[in-house]
Amino acid sequence: MQQKRITNHPIIPQEHKEKISFYWQNQTLTSYKDETIASALIANGINVFGEHVKDKAPLGIFCANGQCSQCMVLVDDVPVKSCMTLVKPGIHVNPVMGLVDLPEVNLEGSVSYENSPSLSIPVLIIGGGPAGLSAAIELGRLGAEVILIDDKHRLGGKLVLQTHRFFGSTDAVFAGTRGIDIATKLDKELRNYPNVDVWLESTAVAVFEDRSVGVWKEGKTYLLVKPEVLLVATGAREKSLAFPGNTLPGVFGAGAFQTLVNRDLVKPSEQLFVIGGGNVGLIASYHALQAGINVVGLVEALPECGGYKVHRDKLARLGVPIYTSHTIIQAHGETHVSGVTIAAVDRSFNPIPGSEKSFECDTILIAVGLDPVDEFTKKAKEVGLQVYSAGDANEIAEASAAIFSGKIIGVEIANNIGVSAKQIPNEWFEFELILKSKPGLTHSANEDFENKGKIFPVIHCTQEIPCDPCSSVCPKHLIHIDKVDIRNLPSFCPEGEKVCIGCERCVAVCPGLAITLVDYRKDINFPTVTIPLEFNSENIKEKDFVTVTNTEGEVLASLPIIKIRQLTNYSSTQLVHVISPKEIATKISGIQIRPPEESLLHDQMFLKNLEDETYICRCERVTVGEVRQLIKNGERDINQIKALTKLSMGACGGKTCLKLIRNVFREEGVKSSEITDTVLRPVFVEIPLETLAGLPKKDSTSL
Repeated sequence: MQQKRITNHPIIPQEHKEKISFYWQNQTLTSYKDETIASALIANGINVFGEHVKDKAPLGIFCANGQCSQCMVLVDDVPVKSCMTLVKPGIHVNPVMGLVDLPEVNLEGSVSYENSPSLSIPVLIIGGGPAGLSAAIELGRLGAEVILIDDKHRLGGKLVLQTHRFFGSTDAVFAGTRGIDIATKLDKELRNYPNVDVWLESTAVAVFEDRSVGVWKEGKTYLLVKPEVLLVATGAREKSLAFPGNTLPGVFGAGAFQTLVNRDLVKPSEQLFVIGGGNVGLIASYHALQAGINVVGLVEALPECGGYKVHRDKLARLGVPIYTSHTIIQAHGETHVSGVTIAAVDRSFNPIPGSEKSFECDTILIAVGLDPVDEFTKKAKEVGLQVYSAGDANEIAEASAAIFSGKIIGVEIANNIGVSAKQIPNEWFEFELILKSKPGLTHSANEDFENKGKIFPVIHCTQEIPCDPCSSVCPKHLIHIDKVDIRNLPSFCPEGEKVCIGCERCVAVCPGLAITLVDYRKDINFPTVTIPLEFNSENIKEKDFVTVTNTEGEVLASLPIIKIRQLTNYSSTQLVHVISPKEIATKISGIQIRPPEESLLHDQMFLKNLEDETYICRCERVTVGEVRQLIKNGERDINQIKALTKLSMGACGGKTCLKLIRNVFREEGVKSSEITDTVLRPVFVEIPLETLAGLPKKDSTSL
């Protein structure tokens, strides 16, 4: 069986990994050490992991973060989440076909129940992503005793999925460094502090009335941790959409897709369609292209993409069609995604009849926003436990902001528990707000290149965003950014005898690939233009002709490559030198990898009026129509709707569908003040029952 793996990535190095054999339905498959079962199955071409008990519908991976149960499989007859369970040699994996037979439990005789062990700690941090790591480092540096827990097998959170260079401040939050490398830097720094105890593959499951936190340590031991202060740095969960076909295998959350592609180097798709034009959707699309996956298109309901313009521009230059003021209508397929239908929307975001287009694709990526994972924070406040939150668990923003906010919170907690009396400068809080800010104004491109010299950088970044790497790497200090507010646009300003030396560092370091270098020194009429590119070198070669574009992706010309080089400290960014006519030299912004194309299906692929048949609850297969009818009948209590339909009573505990049900209420004209909100289950994450009872772990009957 041919494996679906990425064997040559332009950013992520290939590591030698130990091969592991396991069984899928008695068929021998190959995996790698420290790889999840879900990734291993998809790498072996298996996308359907089971079927739903209610309607026999196929199930596959969706979130890849343990938030849902779509990827459930049987491992040696025990149900587990395949996205959170590592492959072990010789295990027998089988699909979950309907209800699972529970193991027999003999309670006769002498069964002893023991109280769960407990320990006290000044600070407990839930989450080892950018905010949790940064806070733990500050607390460690200031001498606080800390336990940091994370449910993955390595620290870094979503940083380990980010192969692009980060925005923000070079000095404060590693701007110009790739996310995967930032994760390594923070992890290494944290290990310098023995007063910080790190528990990996460990899950916080609940906050209790006695202000203790239930922790399932390493999937083996359940214990109660009693902190003086709790820091919740649990990040965010992805929002979802309700549309026909939204539960098909091949409909992924963006995080799941990046987990497969960037963490595990698994290639889950050949033809990808992306829903959402925020930073998450734009970045994930770019990551897909780097992995050799064709991005058929991207839709955004708003008139403009909400993410950074430089991210959008990268896709446009590479030839990805972007459909603004459009939405998804339906996913197609029987057991797996085979196509998608989109349509234009009016000012009220209603689909416009007759504007539908259908495309062939095998994967649909949902990237329509994030919600804070805040249930631990809310419960801690309810029981009177001192609690802080940082990063996306507090406010959705870029990872650079999470790093800095974690630093601030770390100092605040240290001061709270009396191990420090460090005064936090007001400038820190002001800078935090800058890093958290949304994209600002977009300005017209600067066309004034007079008196710039015979060689100079052209800065194609025209939107106000927090970013300063280009100014920090210029050896002549000729690129200027306001250090008080790094959202102001950079500018190149030669000063007397100080001129650009053509080192190309600014071109290589720019996170948005938004700087080119124009060199007139050899030929005033046909200057050399240096263009950054982050794709495998075999895609282009010296003496090849490449299609160059402007910032908006418009084709300017086909030009010859005279040289390709890489700088020592920026080896994963290719610097492509082309010879250009002077008339277009300063307009060149990028290289088109492929021309835009529409992989259209036949016009009548889409189906109309299926909204009521759309699933709003993935776990329990509850439709929009079922919920809508109850609302029409006068039901206003979400708890009652749960009791009548089983909505939100699956493994995810309503983490996805409860957001969607409020949309149905709104569509039916019900005011939020009339709605009785749901009561969350006291245990936020599934855990084997016997662990709560203090029994030795034998069977994995989950709560």
